[in-house]
Amino acid sequence: MDPDLKERLRFYQELGISDFYRPEPAAASAAVPNPAPPRPRPAPAPPPTPVFVPGPVTDDLFRATAPRETLEAIRADLGDCRRCQLHAGRNTIVFGSGNPKADVVFVGEGPGADEDAQGLPFVGRAGQLLTEMINNSAAKLNVPLRREQVYICNVLKCRPPGNRTPEKDEIDTCLPFLLRQLDAIRPRVIVALGATAARALLNTSEAMARLRGRWFEFRGARLLVTYHPAYLLRDPAKKREAWEDMQILLGFLYPREL
Repeated sequence: MDPDLKERLRFYQELGISDFYRPEPAAASAAVPNPAPPRPRPAPAPPPTPVFVPGPVTDDLFRATAPRETLEAIRADLGDCRRCQLHAGRNTIVFGSGNPKADVVFVGEGPGADEDAQGLPFVGRAGQLLTEMINNSAAKLNVPLRREQVYICNVLKCRPPGNRTPEKDEIDTCLPFLLRQLDAIRPRVIVALGATAARALLNTSEAMARLRGRWFEFRGARLLVTYHPAYLLRDPAKKREAWEDMQILLGFLYPREL
């Protein structure tokens, strides 16, 4: 045997290769079976149907390109409003306060006694709790949001007698001014405080339990529903859920920081 061939065989045997053969060529006349027909591919599943939440139908494209009103012009148009019965018992119109270019607008139900006296929204006990909700939640999550950076207003601009629940005609009278305020500010997020504000903005009669903690699309912004601070003063056990809602809000505003 040729020494080179012998050495190569030994090398292969050390690798565990011991069988060597030359494959026989296939007979030219061998019949080639017909390949099986390809299986038909199943039809793709239809895409899921988008789920929409209730909200007023608006022309967001027009809103985004239309000239923006100023809050001063809207307040001037409101004037010494006598459009509904609430003017008879009020001391002051409570229009709103805060940053006119805010990313967040908090909307409550209506002024209370302290607000009616001072002409500013959320300055009483409920207002102090709202300030704590904003400032303390932001500090706990280490994000740069404070009350003075947001805008705060109510559905109603005049105090209902005895802080009663607003009546439908009162809401219908004041709501256009609130919507103009929101369109002038164009916030990223609107926070509806309590059932009255949520139902007025979303034009719904759903229970608070179904609205709270959910995102809604509203006039080119995101709308989040949470408890009114006055309700939390009456039922402190709900503060944990309000804290969860603040986490949702701040997580949307500051996704990189959280």
